[in-house]
Amino acid sequence: MPYSESTTFSDSTTVSAPSSATALREAVHARGKAPLRDRGSWLRLTPVQPLFRARAAQRLAVLAYHGVTDPRSFGAQLDRMRRLANPVSLSDVERAVTEGRPLPPRSVLITFDDADRTVYTHALPMLAARGIPAAAFVIAELIGTDRAFWWHEAAYLARHGGRARLLPGGPPGRLLARLRELPDPDRRRCLQELRVSADRRPPRQEQLRPEDLRALRDADVAIGNHTLGHPSLARCDDSTVHTEITGAHLALSQWLGEAPTAFAYPDGGYDPRADAVLRRLGYRLGFLSDHRLGPRLPAHPLRISRLQVDSTTGTRRFDTILSGLEPAVQRLRGAAV
Repeated sequence: MPYSESTTFSDSTTVSAPSSATALREAVHARGKAPLRDRGSWLRLTPVQPLFRARAAQRLAVLAYHGVTDPRSFGAQLDRMRRLANPVSLSDVERAVTEGRPLPPRSVLITFDDADRTVYTHALPMLAARGIPAAAFVIAELIGTDRAFWWHEAAYLARHGGRARLLPGGPPGRLLARLRELPDPDRRRCLQELRVSADRRPPRQEQLRPEDLRALRDADVAIGNHTLGHPSLARCDDSTVHTEITGAHLALSQWLGEAPTAFAYPDGGYDPRADAVLRRLGYRLGFLSDHRLGPRLPAHPLRISRLQVDSTTGTRRFDTILSGLEPAVQRLRGAAV
């Protein structure tokens, strides 16, 4: 189906042309029936994928990874990106905002949240070999330690007898969901109760070191702020929001010899109080995790959309994420529930 200027897409990716809307609804319906392993990848063959790909050429795709658990698949994604897109750096996005000039068509920025050591050991060599820039948003209080991410630690402790007064029993997933809903002081108290009551200590996890951050930065992987301890900012009081952002800002400034200028919201949700702190500190960019494409010239630089992707994602499904089709199908399916 050829692209037509009469077929338009809004920011929420609704399709105005009747035939396209029908095709997208059929894709949503069929996706629900497809085997789990095929969902997403087969969308590449639907008639709306060319339309979404054409639209995506005029949008900014910011990809949000975490670690790199499948280097081969990640390498295939990078190669695919080089053929289909125009990789840009964090400084390119900052420059576009400062100068008021849209980024080039098919611009894609790679980002990593939390930034475990695989960003340094696996992602960095593969990015450098292909000349692709990226950005890593780090949890400052973990830098230079061997402590696990708190959600990994909590799940492990719950599997080994850990209990807390405010947490339900049952599977770890239920416990983690409850932990994220708690006010931050309660979350931290519950973690301490889990540590005391569990019959095993969690395994250690080597984290990035300050020298690793500098090596990443020098290899065109910009370092950004992801707070001190990765709380849900919506569950924090004003003082904690300020401390989480400014504490990480000061630590990163000391390690890097320069102040960070980009921030990624923990759990991906925008917080206006965080926005105010970021502006006072001189931040230029802030990133959400809302699984959307954004404009090539961000209208709200501290609220830039990102697409969720994993290093294990196959290239066919990767295409539909990059085009925005799979995120649109997910939103339509969610709205239909």
